[in-house]
Formats: sequence, structure tokens, C-alpha cells
Amino acid sequence: MPEAHAPSPRHATSGLGRRLAALLLAGLLACLPLAAVAASVELSESERAYLQARSSIPLCVDPDWWPFEQIDPSGQHVGMAADLIALVIQRSGASLRLHATRTWEESLAAAQRGECLALSFLNSTPDRDQWLIFTEPLLVDPNVIITREEHPFVSDIGALKGKSIALPRGTAMAERIARDFPELRIVPTESEREALSLVSERKADMTLRSLIVAAATIKHEGWFNLKISGQIPGYDNQLRMGVLKSETTLRDILDKGIATLTPGERHQIVDRHVRLDVVTGVVTDYSLALWVGLVLTAIAGTSLLWMTRLRKLNRQLKALAETDALTGLPNRNALNPSFSLDILRAQRYDRPLSVILLDIDHFKLVNDDFGHLTGDKVLEAFARLLGDGLREVDTVCRWGGEEFLIICHETDLEQAALLAGRLLQRVRSHVFPCPRRLTASAGVATVLRGDTVARLMQRADESLYDAKHHGRDRVGIKPLECTCAD
Repeated sequence: MPEAHAPSPRHATSGLGRRLAALLLAGLLACLPLAAVAASVELSESERAYLQARSSIPLCVDPDWWPFEQIDPSGQHVGMAADLIALVIQRSGASLRLHATRTWEESLAAAQRGECLALSFLNSTPDRDQWLIFTEPLLVDPNVIITREEHPFVSDIGALKGKSIALPRGTAMAERIARDFPELRIVPTESEREALSLVSERKADMTLRSLIVAAATIKHEGWFNLKISGQIPGYDNQLRMGVLKSETTLRDILDKGIATLTPGERHQIVDRHVRLDVVTGVVTDYSLALWVGLVLTAIAGTSLLWMTRLRKLNRQLKALAETDALTGLPNRNALNPSFSLDILRAQRYDRPLSVILLDIDHFKLVNDDFGHLTGDKVLEAFARLLGDGLREVDTVCRWGGEEFLIICHETDLEQAALLAGRLLQRVRSHVFPCPRRLTASAGVATVLRGDTVARLMQRADESLYDAKHHGRDRVGIKPLECTCAD
């Protein structure tokens, strides 16, 4: 297996950038086991016989996955995978020969036909597990969600229904996204570069890419309108070698070679292809160092910042959705979940619970004669009047229009009717911001066995209608009757 050609030197970076990048790379490699450097590994007799019988083992690779791997113009396998596999070959004695293809899909198809016994650098997936067995990881690399810079932080990719995500064909991530997030629309591409390009050009909403690949490609192409917007838990790249299921001995030999790789060696190989060298006499370019180095805070700090903002926005949205903007009282949205539970508790523990539905008499005439501004002031004053006349355990909300609902805990029908009468008296004697004296009507109902919110409110509404029908400015009460379901 040929050694990778070292890329040309990059611009110098600051000491801070190099330290941050080193922290990132150390994090990528931390989950891989430490091992002593070994010139060779000890093979069993059957393993030595296997290699003697196979002087050349065909290997398929991804021809366009830089900086992980590619086939260069001279037909050589280069990149991180090539360098790591070269060490495995050197120490295990396996003789792998490149079987060149034009695309990753061609490599997969060649392996399925048996033209390749091994694949170089890939994730294990359920589909691949049907015909491949896998070595231990050569490298672990997180996948990150890449979007344009104006896109909000992605805290839950599953909530992005109908969004498009650009992913190279035949990759493990394309397979997993299609399985785990069917609500996303996958835009298939031929390469990593094309996936990032589609996002940059607003032809796709996002892509899910290796952090190392994203750093190298964005730097090389100058796509600084892209950013990391999140991660998907459990979607790290566990980059292994895949071997046909019939070749268990080959897998065991390769695993012995992989076990000799140290974090330091992996670090050097990653750094060789995403280089952050200091070159004397060259102008400093901080962009890649800062971009890569700040990934830790982009994932941790930015996540925390956006999650804090999202929580704050969600609280604000919840308050707006559940609060009547005019009166400041809870609205029906705020009441519905707890109202059902209140009714269930009252029924289970046989405790009284009643409601009072109040309506301002002839309120339409207030709006018609004095204008909606006066009508709004009347509603605000009416809400304050109700709130001031209730016990702390009672709940009042704006039910809709000029109707207000009071939930009276530990209150039977008779007690609720007395409370409603006192409230109507307060309305009669109150001077509203309106040239006309106002009254209100009330309908009272209490929870019966088998009640639901709908049944209880229907009786309260019927009681209110009776009060309106019999002259207004009075309390209507429906007679107690069981509304149990048959």
C-alpha cells in the first residue's frame, strides 16, 4: 500500500489556534484504546497460512472522500485512511492491493461481487452487517450538522419536517438518516464537496458531515457562509475496515494491526492532512485554526447559548399562547389541561367543584355606541373586578369575547350560586369607564358523576342562557341531574 503524499504547507497559525486544534484532535482520538507501538504483530499458524495463500488481497476504497481518502491522478490511494492502513499492513503483514473504482457506490458493488475482499474506511450499518464483518475503529470522528450561517441552531433534527438534507449516495449516514428521520427529504450527491456546495448555494437546507471533512473542505473552498448548527447523538463516524463475511481470518489479522495504532500516531496522521503547521516567514492565516479550534465551543458553548435562548423563547411563546393579551388573565388554552384534571380529581375523591360562566349584558352595544377602545377598557375593568372578588384558590380566565369563566374549587352548587350573586352585585355597583351602567349575567354548574369538560361547560352555558332569557343581571342554575354515560 503506497504512502500518502504529504500536502503542501499551509499558512501559519497562532499558538492558541494550534492548542485549540490539538484539543479537538485529542477529543476525536480519546475514545480509541491506547496501544504500544509495535513493529509487527504475532500471528497464529492459521493466520500465517492465510497470508501465504493470498499474496495480494484486493481492497476497495472511496475514490473521492478527501481528506479521509481518495485515488489521486496517478492512481495512488492517499489520505488519512491510506496512511493508517499502511501502518496496519506494515505491522500485520497483510498485503493489500488497491482495486480502483470511480465512485464509492462502485466500490460497494465490487465488494458485494467478491472483487474486493476488504473495504477501507466505513461505518457499520444494519444493511452492511448482512454481508460484511468489521474491524475495530481505525479512527473516530464526530458528524456535525452543517447549515448556512443564518440557519438557527438545530436542537432536534427530528422536528425539521420537510427540510432537505444533502448526503452522498451509498454512505452510512444516508442510510441511517433515511431510516431514523423519514420526514427529512434526502438530496443525493456524488461527493462531500457537492453536498456542502448545495447547502452553500441554498439548494439544500443542511448536510450531515464529518467534522474533519467539513473543516478541510470549507477551508479549501472558502465556504465561510457555512457553520456547525448541531449534532445528532450517536451519529459519530466509527471508521473501520469492512471485510467480506467469509474472510474472518483476514478481519482478525487486520484487528491485530489496528491494535498497535496509538493516539499519537492517529493525531499525526490527522494533522498531516488537516495541517496547522507554523511556517517561518509566511503571513499568518488564523481562519482554519480558529474554525477548527472553536468547534468545541461551537458544539458545547453554542449549544448551551442556543438552548438557553430557545428555552426563553419557548417560555415567551407559551405565555403568549396561554395569556389573554388584553386582560392579562389566562385564556382557554392555559386552562384546558388542568381543567380536565380538576374534574377527574373531584370525581375520584368525591369533592365538590363548580364553575361560574359570566357574560357582560349588552356588551355589543358598548362597542357599537362608544367604540372598541371603550369596550376594551370595560373588559379590562371587568377582569380586575372578578379577580378582586375571588378567593385565592379560585381560578378565573377569559373564556372568549365578553365571557369569563371561574373555577371554584371545594365549592358546591349552592355556594357557587352565592358567589356568583355577590359578583353580580359588585358589577352593578361598579363605575366602569363607560357612560352607561353595566350589569352581567352568570350561569352556574357543578361537577357530576361521569362529567367531562364539555358536559360541564354545556350545563354552565345553558344556565347562562336561562339567566339571559329571564331578564339578565341574574344567576342561572341548572337542576342537578346525572349526566353519566350509558
